[in-house]
Amino acid sequence: MRIRLAAALGLLLAACQPAADTAPAADVPPATVARAPSVDAAHIDAVLQGIVDEGRAVGVSALVHEGGREVYFGAFGMADREAGRPMARDTLAQVYSMTKPVTGVVLMSLHEEGLFDLDAPLSTYLPEYANVQVHAGEDADGKPILVAPERPILVRDILRHTAGFAASFEDNAPARLFREAGVDSREISLAQMSERLATLPLAYQPGTRWLYGISVDVQARLAEVLAGKPFAQLVRERVLEPLRMEQTSYHVAADRRDRMAAMYEYAEGSFRRLPDAPALDNAYREWTLEAPGGYGLVSTLDDYMRFGRMLLDDGSFDGARVLDADTVALMATDMLPAEVSDRSWLPGKGQVGFGIDFAVRHSPPADADEASGAVGEFFWDGYANTLFWVDPANDIVAVLFTQSIPPGGTDLHKRFRDAVYLRNPAASAAGRAGAAP
Repeated sequence: MRIRLAAALGLLLAACQPAADTAPAADVPPATVARAPSVDAAHIDAVLQGIVDEGRAVGVSALVHEGGREVYFGAFGMADREAGRPMARDTLAQVYSMTKPVTGVVLMSLHEEGLFDLDAPLSTYLPEYANVQVHAGEDADGKPILVAPERPILVRDILRHTAGFAASFEDNAPARLFREAGVDSREISLAQMSERLATLPLAYQPGTRWLYGISVDVQARLAEVLAGKPFAQLVRERVLEPLRMEQTSYHVAADRRDRMAAMYEYAEGSFRRLPDAPALDNAYREWTLEAPGGYGLVSTLDDYMRFGRMLLDDGSFDGARVLDADTVALMATDMLPAEVSDRSWLPGKGQVGFGIDFAVRHSPPADADEASGAVGEFFWDGYANTLFWVDPANDIVAVLFTQSIPPGGTDLHKRFRDAVYLRNPAASAAGRAGAAP
C-alpha cells in the first residue's frame, strides 16, 4: 500500500476534498479507471507563450505529470536565440541547484545502510571539523574574535543549511574569508574543499540560523568517505543508472552540445546572451572537482521528471527502488526548528520550511502575491531559473526549464505555478490563493 508523502496537514486537507467530477462506471473497478486530469494544458500553453511573447523569457519548456501520466508538455521560444535553435523536449539545460536533491538522495541511500547517524557530530565521519571555531566579531585592531561552538556541527545541520558555514554572497568577514580561501573552486577536489572549509571560522553558531551555501558539497564529501567511492560514481550508481537518466551528466561531450541551451542575462527588460565561456564552462570543461554536490548537473525535462516521479512514488520508479518510502518522507519533512527564526531569503519561497535538500510547504499561500502550491509539496529550483516540485496531495510532478540569470529575474515561476493549479480544485482547497487567470 503506497505511503503518501504529504505532511499530516496536507493529508487532512486532501481527504476533505470533494470527489472527482467523473465517477467510474459501476461495473468497473475504481483502480482501473484513469483519473481525469485537472491541469488545463491549453491554459499553460497560453501562459508560457505569453511569457516569451512579452520578452520575459528567451525560451521555456515544461513537463507535468498528474495521476501517473503525462498531462502537459510545452516548449516555446529559443534554446539558442542567436543560432535560431528552438527550445525542445530534448534540450539540455544546466539545472544548477536542482543538483542538490540528487545529492541528498545519494547520501540518504547511505543512511539506509546504517553508515551514519543524522544527529552524530559531523566530525565523527569527517574529522577535519573537530576543532571548528565561530566568528564572534572583531577586536579593536580589526582581528577576528573566535569562540568555540556551543555544540558541534551535526550531520543534520549540513542537510538543512544550519551548519554555520559562511555564504559567499554575504558581505561580512566570514564571507570574505570564505571567498579568499577559494573553497568553492572546481580546481580542487571535494577532499581539499572540505579541508579548506574546516579551517575557516563559522559565520554563526551551529543550529541557530538557516543560511544557504556549501553544505551540500560537504554532503557529497561525506558520501564518498562513507562509501569509499568518488561522488561522481555514487551519483551514477545510485540515481542516474537505476532511473535510466541517460541524458543527465556533469560533463556534456562535444557530440551532444548542439542540444545545449545558451545562457542569458535579464536586465532592464531584455535578455543579453552570455558568452559560452564561462557561462557553459561547468558543463564543457573537465574539472578536478568532477561532481560537486550543490550544482553542476545538466539534464533534460524527461530525465529530471524521472527523478521527480521516483520521489512522488515513494522512492521507486519504473522497477527501480532508489530509496525506501520512509526515507523520502523524512526528506520531505520540515526539519527547521521554530527557534531558527533567521532564515535568510528562504521565506521568499513562500510558506515553507526546509527538509533534506528541499523546501517543504507547511501552510497555504499567504496571499495572491505568493505562487500557487499545495500543503505537503516539496521543491527546489536552480540558479538559471529552472524549477521542479512534487505535490503528493494532488499526485503532481512538474518540471520547468529556462536558462537565464539572475534567479527570480522575472515572474516565470509564479505564472507557471498558477497556470498548473488554475483548474485543480484539490490544490485550491489545499492552499492555492489568487492565481491569475
